[in-house]
Amino acid sequence: MRLLGALSVVVLLAGCAATPTLTPESSSPPTTTTATTTTASISIELPDGRTAQLRGLGGAHATQLIDRITAELPAAAAAVSDFWGPDWPREIAVVVTGSEEQFGALAHAGSDIAAATTAEGMVFAPGAAKMSDDALRIVVRHELFHYAARARTVADAPLWLTEGVADYVARPATAVPGQQRAAELARLPSDTDLQTAGAARSLGYDRAWWFSRYIADRYGPGTLRELYLRAAGPGHPDVATAVRDTLGAGIDEVVVQWRQWMNG
Repeated sequence: MRLLGALSVVVLLAGCAATPTLTPESSSPPTTTTATTTTASISIELPDGRTAQLRGLGGAHATQLIDRITAELPAAAAAVSDFWGPDWPREIAVVVTGSEEQFGALAHAGSDIAAATTAEGMVFAPGAAKMSDDALRIVVRHELFHYAARARTVADAPLWLTEGVADYVARPATAVPGQQRAAELARLPSDTDLQTAGAARSLGYDRAWWFSRYIADRYGPGTLRELYLRAAGPGHPDVATAVRDTLGAGIDEVVVQWRQWMNG
């Protein structure tokens, strides 16, 4: 999704990021927090020195959701820096909306979306308060990666790559599925797949994630980052050229190898 010429990305309230079968991860609250708190608003310093400003716009669950997001931010920032490196904004803005109307106005996203990232920061829908801890953890990391990468991501970047890499940073690794499921997953989704509400979008996100996982496993996380920068950054070539330049193989060959990897 695009927002006023700036990259805006979304995470579904239902689907890949909210699946109840996620492997639990530990998450601890900030250990070096200096905060001043008002009603549904908080400012914290993260362990890496970054500052996060979290603000609620009303609603029954805003304060609770802000507290949950606050607890996830230190580990999320560490996960983003582990993959992307430390060169990303030192100040993080988070807004928790109090109504679907507020969320739609700020994020230009629908009611099935949990969160979106704009040039100004991360915006959460009120429905995100209903997410499990595991699902919210993924959403925070996914959106924080988009926030970190936004300055080096152009508006016409391939969605399957930007979303797949964000999910690679955000989602815990799981076992490669069986052969029948692998045949369904090992296909690159189209941008339309990722923008159409419903099962097609959830499947599209899964496909994008599995492709990114394959690249990181086969070539290393650093190469996945290089592919992102080559294919999604300013002045990027077409995807086929970016893949060949980065991986040394054509896109069709890479997809064949990906399917073989998925089949074990």
